[in-house]
Amino acid sequence: MIFPIISPRKINLFTKTQSKQQLFMNPSTVIHVEQLSKQYRLGQVGRKTLHDDVNRLMHRLIGKSDPYLKIGEENDRTFKGNSEYVWALRDINFSVQHGEILGIIGRNGAGKSTLLKILSKVTSPTLGNIKIKGSIAALLEVGTGFHPELSGRDNIFLNGAILGMTKKEIRRKFDEIVSFAGVERYIDTPVKRYSSGMYVRLAFSVAAHLEPDILIVDEVLAVGDAEFQKKCLGKMKDVSEKEGRTVLFVSHNMPAILNLCSHVMILENGKKTFNGLPENGISTYLHSKKEEPETPLHNRTDRKGNGLLRCTDIRFFNDKLLPVASVKSGDDVMIQVHYTLKDKPLRNVYFRIQILDANEQILFTINNGHSGSAFPLLAQDGFVTCTLYKIPLFGGDYLISTLIYSEEAGTFDQVEFAKKLTVVDGDYFGTGKIPVIRKGVLTNYSWSQ
Repeated sequence: MIFPIISPRKINLFTKTQSKQQLFMNPSTVIHVEQLSKQYRLGQVGRKTLHDDVNRLMHRLIGKSDPYLKIGEENDRTFKGNSEYVWALRDINFSVQHGEILGIIGRNGAGKSTLLKILSKVTSPTLGNIKIKGSIAALLEVGTGFHPELSGRDNIFLNGAILGMTKKEIRRKFDEIVSFAGVERYIDTPVKRYSSGMYVRLAFSVAAHLEPDILIVDEVLAVGDAEFQKKCLGKMKDVSEKEGRTVLFVSHNMPAILNLCSHVMILENGKKTFNGLPENGISTYLHSKKEEPETPLHNRTDRKGNGLLRCTDIRFFNDKLLPVASVKSGDDVMIQVHYTLKDKPLRNVYFRIQILDANEQILFTINNGHSGSAFPLLAQDGFVTCTLYKIPLFGGDYLISTLIYSEEAGTFDQVEFAKKLTVVDGDYFGTGKIPVIRKGVLTNYSWSQ
């Protein structure tokens, strides 16, 4: 677990040498961040925590600097470090102008959600200066700000009140909020009975329609279906272009970032590595990912889920059951997904595999729930196999993301870009000719006259 350490210095709107004019040199600036840093202590809270807190307090009382600020590592979760403290964010500087849509991208653990939580005042920074003009509505997690025992109707008024809206203003927007979320039938049902998709639809609709000056959206929109994601992206664009509001948007969907955002910031191990045009930012991000060595799947720590089951490896085999490092267009390929159970058998388990191109755009999805049914019982460590017939991909490198879940227990394990799949050009149509097009997927078809 990760626990926030006691902040040695509360957030400062201005330092002694800074004035409001210096922080806001541009009158259109609505968010200004300088030297923002956040430190966390790793592990369980025990006796050492009290000792550390007393030690920190004694140093502050005698006028010395916090001793733990000099002990720490970058927040790189792909390997185990030696320090008990990590910097989730370190020396972040940026500004956002009125009406802009800032896209924030980076791998899991890069510090994106931590940054949004600080800007939303959910948590405080360890160091740094922040100045924000206007009200903020934030959608950071599924069901953020919702009381599970209250109905959808009551939670709309509760969230509106938290955002500073009057009851009259909420009533004026109520029908529009419910219609956008598509939960009219369940509006008087306690939200604890909502699915995760319904949670997100209602939470986003409330945040987007209650007229905040700044809308902050984390990657929770991935929970919704494709149609609702499209509605959300359109709404964020309207909020920015038509209503002149500012949006901060975190996503792993590169096409959405490219089409929606006016500029992009990349975070890596808690540090800002890029801030500029979306096209250049996405190119930089994808290029840096290709250069990094592939971490073995069983060692990956940037994963989500309750951990009752973990994906440990993905292997490829040809139609002769021989392991292969690459596959050929038009050949059959078997994809083995190896897993390990934590402590007990699991029932009705679904395995989902997504194949993505180099731009992280999903080409197609494979799910045992679509082609058949859930695996009724997984009682011990093992693997499941999916046979992909006549693989419809052009030559190139592709990414595989995995999701293992059940409808009863939720997500067991989710790993983005868990494996790289290399495809070489082949005679897909059996004509002796290799297609020269390099975009999209191949399709089996025939012509007649």
